[in-house]
Amino acid sequence: MTRRIIARRSPIHGNGVFAATPIKKGEELIEYKGTLMTHAEADVLYGDGGETGHTFLFTLNDDYLIDANRKGNTARWINHSCEPNCQALVVESESGDPRKDKVVIEAIRNIKPGEELTYDYGITLDVPHTARLKKLWVCLCGSPKCCGTLLKPKRGR
Repeated sequence: MTRRIIARRSPIHGNGVFAATPIKKGEELIEYKGTLMTHAEADVLYGDGGETGHTFLFTLNDDYLIDANRKGNTARWINHSCEPNCQALVVESESGDPRKDKVVIEAIRNIKPGEELTYDYGITLDVPHTARLKKLWVCLCGSPKCCGTLLKPKRGR
């Protein structure tokens, strides 16, 4: 079976994930995997102020997140872009158990072989977005529509 995606060094940042074959809009590419943990557990392990500018944590729901630092798969290498070709979707468990929710990465347009897969991380932090934090979370996507940071404006504040 031909691999549809492959991880390798990225011109955007570190490692990236690239299409190995043509990908059609709407195709599910990969599930974002890792260790399930509560938000409180993640705060104890990593802090809650977004001080690293780098994370493999993906918010699943109000109770849990996925830590791809531990038992993560290739999906953790998909980079952010302000003009993405994929989206991350949280799929709620049919049983209603928030521990069984999952995240899948889906193409939002046709993607050519060799093209890097990207999605908008949509990172929101509960701390003030200082110039220092914006620099830590700098966006390197290179898109003409780049907003310069991975941090999203806070809503309703």
